[in-house]
Amino acid sequence: MSLGKRIGEARKSKNLTQEALSEKLGVTRQNSKIGR
Repeated sequence: MSLGKRIGEARKSKNLTQEALSEKLGVTRQNSKIGR
């Protein structure tokens, strides 16, 4: 399983949106997409 899928599953299990997770991590969604 890829890291992205693992993060997505963990995020969903905590009922977090991508935006909410990025806020907790201190990054913007724009920054998180750069690595893709």
